[in-house]
Amino acid sequence: MKILLVEDDKTIASGLDYSLQNDGYETILCHNYEAAEKVLNKDLEQIDLCLFDLSLPDGSGYDLCASVKKRSEKPVIFLTAFDDEVNVVMGLDMGADDYISKPFRIRELLSRIKSVLRRYNRHVQAQPRNTIEIENIAINTLEGKVYKEGEEVLVTALEYRLLLIFANHIGQVLTRSQLFERIWDVAGDFVNDNTLTVYIKRLREKLEDNPQKPTIIKTVRGRGYKIGD
Repeated sequence: MKILLVEDDKTIASGLDYSLQNDGYETILCHNYEAAEKVLNKDLEQIDLCLFDLSLPDGSGYDLCASVKKRSEKPVIFLTAFDDEVNVVMGLDMGADDYISKPFRIRELLSRIKSVLRRYNRHVQAQPRNTIEIENIAINTLEGKVYKEGEEVLVTALEYRLLLIFANHIGQVLTRSQLFERIWDVAGDFVNDNTLTVYIKRLREKLEDNPQKPTIIKTVRGRGYKIGD
């Protein structure tokens, strides 16, 4: 876990940096707004949590929080000497996940960090999976569209449904019987054996670089079909 720590008091910063690393975190330490903004511009994706002092010599923790939340949902905890309601509410309204007032015990801060990270990780895991990628194919489940190397591939409703069934069972062999059970055409009629063969053939023609030697929708001889390993 990598933490961006921004604290202008070098004595406090040094103690926090040591304690965080001693607890197993990797840290990036900045003493002012400008240095922190450079880190955010370059390495935000690698950062797991931000600890921002509210009062900095060339800016504020509020501004850094706004910069983070504008680009990502990374968790932010404020370190503040101001224990009044106005500052606390302002920080939380800006999207901060928690705050801790100075002076504080390091064990309390570490506990707050772990709690925020647990909430953040549960939130990330609960997010819907909007795009499924299979080699050079991307399925956008919100749009109901299929893309090959960034270019949209036009598929019928049943072709899309068939592809989605495969995509939701990556690495699993699906028998023809299992596919029959899952696919009904738009009229509600059961798909027969010949129709399934035709739709798999059409999908391969649209998605495979070489439909005669498919690498996406693969035939598992005597068992069925699968996508992925």
